[in-house]
Amino acid sequence: MSADVEAVQSGDRPAKRSLLQSGIIFSAANMLVAIGNFAFGILMGHRLDNYQFGLVNTTLGLVLLFNLPMNAATYAVTHYIARFHYSGDDARLSGLFAGCRKFLFHLTIGACVLATILIVPLSHFFGFPTRLAFAAFCVVLTTCWGAFVNSLCQGLGWFNRLAAIGLLAVSLRLAFGTLTVFIPIAVIGVLASSFMLLANLILLVWRKDLTRKAVPVSPWTSEFVQFLVVAAAFSIGTYFLNQGDLLVAQRAFHNSDDLAAYTAAGNFARNLPLGVGPLLTVLYTHRSRTHHHHDDALREQLKLLGLYTLVLGCGVAFLLIFRTLCLKILGKYTPEAASMIQPFSITMAFFGMSQAMAMWALASRWIKICVLYGVLGVGYWLVLFFFGKNANALVHTMPVASGVAFAVLFATWLISMKQHRNPPREDEPAIP
Repeated sequence: MSADVEAVQSGDRPAKRSLLQSGIIFSAANMLVAIGNFAFGILMGHRLDNYQFGLVNTTLGLVLLFNLPMNAATYAVTHYIARFHYSGDDARLSGLFAGCRKFLFHLTIGACVLATILIVPLSHFFGFPTRLAFAAFCVVLTTCWGAFVNSLCQGLGWFNRLAAIGLLAVSLRLAFGTLTVFIPIAVIGVLASSFMLLANLILLVWRKDLTRKAVPVSPWTSEFVQFLVVAAAFSIGTYFLNQGDLLVAQRAFHNSDDLAAYTAAGNFARNLPLGVGPLLTVLYTHRSRTHHHHDDALREQLKLLGLYTLVLGCGVAFLLIFRTLCLKILGKYTPEAASMIQPFSITMAFFGMSQAMAMWALASRWIKICVLYGVLGVGYWLVLFFFGKNANALVHTMPVASGVAFAVLFATWLISMKQHRNPPREDEPAIP
């Protein structure tokens, strides 16, 4: 066996452990990351005034908008690498890995160029100050290169390594965030997030695995192009359902106190699906190996999906009970912020379940559901854009609009589950 093939087989091969165990280990590490991010939020809440605190949070929404191309590529590449990783076709995997790495490298450069062109007009449209737009641009560049590494790690199922990167990242974020104690300005708070993402570029002992030499096999087949388009629809839907409201708030709110209260409530609610998101990452990687239902695999995947739902529900209940305490710890308690948490939590619960179904559909290559998810996400954002002219209108529109989107997606998902229940035929063609 060649050294390249041996390198591909190294690391945390998911087949060595159960799906549920992988999800629990990865999620446990990310719970520590979430705690670290919460500590960073507390630091920002106490050191920044309302105007600066609101800007820090809405600027991160702008950053994630520019990261959409890399998100789509991450899902597409993860799906294809994972597919060959599980199939046992190690010789093909080595070349495909090199081809995907080349594709991601070129896309990362393209995403950085696109951000350079669009950062000024978009920041002007949504009302971001120039200095904050420049800070956001710096974060975008770092985020794109971080996504380059994460895509390759996720495809090979290196969940332990991803967990270690996340822990290192949040440590850097906290360390740099303490500088705001001495330089309490909003730009520093935004740049602190870029240092969190810089940790993804620190490959350490894994750099040889990610940069191994092999003859690249181009991933550009008609199926890959189709899946890349579908992954783009999924990424668009996820962004607009989870983060798009930040841009609406930045453009519509003219009162800094309203923006601070809104972003403080969202700071907690948005972390509900993000906190259990690693379970979906593991589910997606394992589900990508086949788009058919096998009883044993399906049973384990549904257990993981059930665990995701349970943890998400517990998180919503916890936040609703302790919302006042959480806001006081953050240093941004107001009656307005406390009242916003309830509709915000309901919205994020709907989003979390919608995202889980859409990610299942993406890994299963259910094209129509993924496209529907993207359309629903854009439609949801447009409703907020036209009706969310102030804080009260926005927070009361969000749960209704997200609930409608969830209901439509859930009904479609159930129909697809029933239609795809049949096991694969013995004469099914092999992976191309």
